[in-house]
Amino acid sequence: MARPPLIFDRALLQSRRLRAWQQHGKDADFLLSHVCQDMAERLSIVLREFPMVLELGGHTGQLAEMILGREGTSQIFRQEHNCAFLHGAGQTNSAPILPLVADEEALPIAPQSMDLILSPLNLQWVNDLPGSLFQIRNSLKPDGLFLATLLGNESLKELRTSFLQAEAELTDGVSPRIAPFPELKDMGSLLQRAGFSLPVADQDIVTVRYGSMFSLMADLRKMGATNCLADRSRAPLRRDVLMRTAEIYLSDFADSDGKIRASFQIVSISGWAPHESQQKPLKPGSAQTHFSKILKDKSS
Repeated sequence: MARPPLIFDRALLQSRRLRAWQQHGKDADFLLSHVCQDMAERLSIVLREFPMVLELGGHTGQLAEMILGREGTSQIFRQEHNCAFLHGAGQTNSAPILPLVADEEALPIAPQSMDLILSPLNLQWVNDLPGSLFQIRNSLKPDGLFLATLLGNESLKELRTSFLQAEAELTDGVSPRIAPFPELKDMGSLLQRAGFSLPVADQDIVTVRYGSMFSLMADLRKMGATNCLADRSRAPLRRDVLMRTAEIYLSDFADSDGKIRASFQIVSISGWAPHESQQKPLKPGSAQTHFSKILKDKSS
């Protein structure tokens, strides 16, 4: 079997996220906080009990903490690459939060062992997204639920466009600087390929305004979300390219008050592990009313 392409330097990603966590704590990642709140609200309308829960790469543990008091939850596992992110996991007054140091591209989870798997803003960084989705579906009990959010490919489109134009003007070529995140239109089919039932994919565009491009880049460093592409340029970013990028950004993507816009496309996906009780589409030819009869009745 062919190995998936190496898109991200995941060791570099983890070191940057860990440094950002140690220097700034969870309060600096406002985007993750926003997403965790939204996921908790989505989950609150699902009238089901989920005894065994896995939070996959949540980093701050905010989502796990939000569902601690959910009725019927007996154990919550938090998976991280580095045990430093798992500080504070342990017995609580309700469900225990159990630490799990592992790689989401090679999950050490027994088949059909989890009732609910959650992943906030993490799976966009894996090199083999189809493989990770298959492992997640395999880890769910029948009729178990998977709920995740990812950054979509429209994220930071303003910064990407500005960098490309500046480098095209001032250098002999362009270097990839913004990650090629997943496309919304592909996520439904990826869930189906992984074996999920009732797959759903939708999006929300979060627009954040900044005083300058440099303020945006400072926030990205606080999130540990700077360039970790495997084929990134190792040469230092030239000052003239950086300043020209800032000029283009201000010229093309600023509001009337001079503040620039930064777009984050939040892709939300969900799917269920197959179970015989789930609603299924009708088989072709099984309809009881002919389409021409519907048209006739509607026109009469």
